[in-house]
Amino acid sequence: MPLSIAGVTLESRFFLGTAGYPSPLVLEQAIQASGAQVVTVALKRQLPQGAQAGSSASGSQSFFQLIKQSGAHLLPNTAGCHTASEAVALAHMAREVFDTHWIKLEVIGDQYTLQPDPFELVKAATELVKEGFEVFPYCTDDLVTCYRLLDAGCRILMPWGAPIGSGQGLINPYALRTLRDRITDIPLIVDAGIGSPMDAMQAMELGFDAVLLNSAVSNAHDPVLMAEAFRLAIDGGRKAWQAGIMAEQDMAVATTPVTGRPFVL
Repeated sequence: MPLSIAGVTLESRFFLGTAGYPSPLVLEQAIQASGAQVVTVALKRQLPQGAQAGSSASGSQSFFQLIKQSGAHLLPNTAGCHTASEAVALAHMAREVFDTHWIKLEVIGDQYTLQPDPFELVKAATELVKEGFEVFPYCTDDLVTCYRLLDAGCRILMPWGAPIGSGQGLINPYALRTLRDRITDIPLIVDAGIGSPMDAMQAMELGFDAVLLNSAVSNAHDPVLMAEAFRLAIDGGRKAWQAGIMAEQDMAVATTPVTGRPFVL
């Protein structure tokens, strides 16, 4: 079944970041191999120092053209922001540059872990929703913070699996499972910390709607092949969740009933 998110119907549940690839060609091929229909881009990393909206350098223009040619929806983010006011200002710039009201909202509270600041995040989300943005908030797996973001008007949540770029996978499956059990009526996307296709499959098996990742593909020895591997894992995990995964048992359970007779007539 397709994913309906922010008024758009998507066949793919793989959201892909665009930073750190060996070359534009590899990025283009990785997007194709992933089947991703949503890609993210950090505006701060694309505009040259001191540049204003609409005045990006030729390198940035060619990058944006590559993304446009891929046919994917662009999800600009506010990476690098540490206050609500900074994130709101960058979101407005992104809307002008990319002509989209979608924004992946990042407000970092700790430089070491890159953990989101829940207070500034909720503050920024509240303001941006009122101004007509479709806010995709990057948050932790804290249930109460997620509730506050819903109260702010967010219709999508993007809890982390682990710190950004760490590749640790899902460090707290219990918290993620709790989010899915308690928040059932909006899309939940695991964002950050995914290291391997196994991690992405686990997220989908927990019932999450999609997975967003970057480094696990861009840092692979073969990003294009890894993008394909993630696509298959995400599809497989989704189908496993739909099929219904058997419950774990404390003891062995015979798969073949013992009747005392070699054959049942």
